[in-house]
Amino acid sequence: MIYVDNGATTFPKPKSVIDKLVDCSLHYAANPGRSGHKLAMKMDREIYETREKLCKFINATNPLNIIYTFNATDSLNLAIKGVVKKNDHVITTSMEHNSVLRPLNELKKLGIIDLSIVYADKYGVIDVNKIFDEVRENTSLIVTTQMSNVFGTIVDVEKIGAFCKEKNILYLVDAAQSIGVLDIDVQKMNIDLLAFPGHKALFGPMGTGGLYIKDKIKVNPLKQGGTGSFSQDINQPSIYPDSLESGTSNGVGIVALGAGVDFINEVGIKNIREHENELKNYFIENLKDNKDIILYGPLDERQGAVVSLNVKGMDSSKVSFILSEDFDIYTRAGFHCAPLAHKTIGTQRLGAVRFSFGYFNTIEQVDKCIKALEKIIERNKK
Repeated sequence: MIYVDNGATTFPKPKSVIDKLVDCSLHYAANPGRSGHKLAMKMDREIYETREKLCKFINATNPLNIIYTFNATDSLNLAIKGVVKKNDHVITTSMEHNSVLRPLNELKKLGIIDLSIVYADKYGVIDVNKIFDEVRENTSLIVTTQMSNVFGTIVDVEKIGAFCKEKNILYLVDAAQSIGVLDIDVQKMNIDLLAFPGHKALFGPMGTGGLYIKDKIKVNPLKQGGTGSFSQDINQPSIYPDSLESGTSNGVGIVALGAGVDFINEVGIKNIREHENELKNYFIENLKDNKDIILYGPLDERQGAVVSLNVKGMDSSKVSFILSEDFDIYTRAGFHCAPLAHKTIGTQRLGAVRFSFGYFNTIEQVDKCIKALEKIIERNKK
């Protein structure tokens, strides 16, 4: 089996993550903050320790400003709908996932915001100056990915962050594909809000995620309910993280997510990035001159370990199906929940086959992917 769908979720997970998941489930998976007994208090401590680990991982200053969510979509909806106001203007890009585009478009349809979408070039690269050109007097928020989930193109978030700070505009970054691979320093990069999943390059379980909120930024809750705190008051608490974490969280998953962060720190994020880029570069180098394959993206250092392609004369879904059924290679085909990214590149009708490499992939596996594509091409010509 060769799994190269890490852009959807990392697989396999490190053994330390699985061990932590099992240990917590067996020994102290009580409801944190809801009881005064020892198991609940241990769970509460472990969850807080993960909060501290995530805070340090992105160089934030206050662990209580790390809000637990269930995935990046949850985080993005909370951030977007929690900060915009009537008649605000928001800017985003054509490289965004539907987790950004759909909430923003819904707010636009409801007449709450005006929305500007800046298109990338034919390689999926964003000229950040075009974002700056769209700013109006009522621009309150800029939302961008740090790395495209379809073509792997990397956005200069530090330059955008500096601009937003100067113009007093909130900057929300979708780190779904980048956290755990690219360096993120929310202070240096002037990131006001950072949305991220736990189940991708942080190596955590599904159903985990987070939203970082810079000090003094007010995010209104999307829901109200029990928080295990201020229980005598029928009003929602106003402090973080309580105000945004109603209901029982995925405590077992969060504890295991902390083990995922530990794993990255042990291996070294630089080592992970270099390994994944080595795989990506090898894959591109061995396919770029194949006239039967169309590769998308800049195909250089501006692209992370995500490579989308098409085999000429074949539907992307068929190619992905054959890879799975005949070669035991698992990719993602279609439109990757990012319709404007495909429109930007020109694959809005074909879709594309996405190979997203991860830390546990090897050069030998990449070689097998290349040979499988060559065999599919050969068969298709008969």
